[in-house]
Amino acid sequence: MLNMVFLTNSWLSSFNQPGLCITVAVLLHYFLLAAFTWMCLESVHFYLALVKVFNVYVPKYILKSCIAGWGIPAIVITIVLIIDKDFYGNGSRSESNPFSNFCWIQQNTVFYISVVVYVFLIFMTNTAMFITVLLQIHSMKSRTQKRSRFWKR
Repeated sequence: MLNMVFLTNSWLSSFNQPGLCITVAVLLHYFLLAAFTWMCLESVHFYLALVKVFNVYVPKYILKSCIAGWGIPAIVITIVLIIDKDFYGNGSRSESNPFSNFCWIQQNTVFYISVVVYVFLIFMTNTAMFITVLLQIHSMKSRTQKRSRFWKR
């Protein structure tokens, strides 16, 4: 959906309908955040599968993942819309080319807080999960090598 909204964004913004442009910008923002949220959930799943291998039963795991994956971005979008729906709009780069318009977040502060900080937090979470998984794999490898040397002796 992110790709679909992104590819039709310029065309839809050429209609010069503020309501349509706000809707497209909200959808683009939502699906972008949802994609990154799902990426974070994948890293959490990776952590649970490789580090917390045993006794990891989480009741209704898929339901909780879906609520987080689709709900957290919806909360961010709702907060932005409650503050001011005019944060979303049509940003024109060139008046001579009508297809240079793009519906997106119009204020830099809102963009940095609701996109850049959000993606940065997910990146940090993914990095932490990745390092933890690497350390776990390394410790398992060293334990296996120690056992192997012990049995060879």
